[in-house]
Order: sequence, then structure tokens, then C-alpha cells
Amino acid sequence: MRIRVLGCSGGIGAGSRTSALLVDDDVLIDAGTGIGDLQLEEIASIRHVFLTHSHLDHVAGLPMLVDSVFDEQFDKPLTVYAREETLRAIRDHLFNDVIWPNFAKLPTAEQPMLRYHVCSPGDTITIDHRNFYAVDVMHTVPTLGYTVQNSGGAFAISGDTKTNETLWPVLNACDDLRVLVIEVSFPDEMAELANSAGHYCPSTLAKDLQRLDHEPEIWLTGMKPGEEDRILEQVLDAAPDKNIKMLSRGTVLKV
Repeated sequence: MRIRVLGCSGGIGAGSRTSALLVDDDVLIDAGTGIGDLQLEEIASIRHVFLTHSHLDHVAGLPMLVDSVFDEQFDKPLTVYAREETLRAIRDHLFNDVIWPNFAKLPTAEQPMLRYHVCSPGDTITIDHRNFYAVDVMHTVPTLGYTVQNSGGAFAISGDTKTNETLWPVLNACDDLRVLVIEVSFPDEMAELANSAGHYCPSTLAKDLQRLDHEPEIWLTGMKPGEEDRILEQVLDAAPDKNIKMLSRGTVLKV
């Protein structure tokens, strides 16, 4: 698998883009502002979107994406996979014919370009040679992380989360976990805010990383713009035994 980082920031500005990972050329994990940097032909290849949750930094690009792929190939719809709560939120608040057209009824309700597929914790969705497994994590709204497995190994993305009891057993069950993308949004000086907002800070992340049995590449994502260097330094200090790096837009991960 080839995982291309389109966006990995907790905000925008100065070249920052929000959460979006392109898996090979046809699957997105999250649809934040990072998808706006894709070429038209790259957008046209996307037919599957896995959402971690409903917050705007993870779904802001989805309405424009559906509009871009809306063409006469209605036998190849765009399918969005997410928790029922997440799908309900985007149906009610994005594709509601007020903020954006309801593409789940276009061109017809019988053959729409946008289709929804409920993906609950514990579900596995297979797309070609890749198995996407959904895991519950702890955020302020219902949220999923994902592991993605193929014959070459597995990579995982945490989604937005704080300390939890559900992610780590799933990661430890992946004997061939090669890459872990995990969020850490605030520095330790803002630990109280991080916890109330459902995010890791360096100290809480480092504590949970000690529960990981494997030694994958660990890539940090979701940092608030302007805080990246401070957060990275604090994570490295708190977890010096781990192979930790910071994601940036354009990073390509291979599994």
C-alpha cells in the first residue's frame, strides 16, 4: 500500500491542511482540506472515503469532493464509510439541500452518486486487497480509528482520541503493524484543554505508547498550527525509546 498524506494539521494557515490520507489511488481516510491539493485526475479515481468522525477538519472537503466526481459514471458511486452517528451528522448538516445538495438523491434516489455504508467498531470492510478494520476510540463525538491490512503488513490511524482502553489491544493484535499514525493536538502546558477536548498531549500519549507491544514507525498528526515543534520535542523527550516522527503534507508511507 501507498499512503500519501494530503493533510495532517489540526488547522489551516501557512501551508497547513487538515486531515486526509490517500490510500493507493482510490481510498481516502478522512476528507479534510488536504484533498484540495489533488489534481483533477486524482480526484476522479477516488470512490471510497472512510471517515473517523464528523468534526469539520475531517469532513470539510467531502462536499466538494462529491461535486467533483459527479459525472455520468453513476455505476461507480462515491461510498462513505463511517459510524451511524457520523453519517447522520453529515446527512443532516452538510448534504441537506441547504449547505450543499443532497447527493444521496442525485441524479436519482434509486441510483445516487453518494452512498453511505455504516461501519461500526469491530467491522471489517474489504476493498480489493485491503482490509479496513474499525476500532472505537475516545473523543468528544463518536469516533473511529482504523487498521488497514494487506499482504505487506498493516498500518493504523488513531483518529482523534485521548487515553482509551480500546485502541491498544487492537494494535497489539496486529503482528505485522508497520506504521501507526496517531494524533497529539496540544502541548503539555495545555493538558487540561487537551483532555476536555478529547485529544492526546505529549505526556498522555507517551504513557499510552508504553502499552504498545510492537515497534512500528510512529507518525504524529493533528497538531495545532504553530505548536508543532514544541509538541514534537515534548513527545520525543517523553518517549525516547520509540521511533517517532512528525507527519507533514506530502509524506508518503509504504506498507
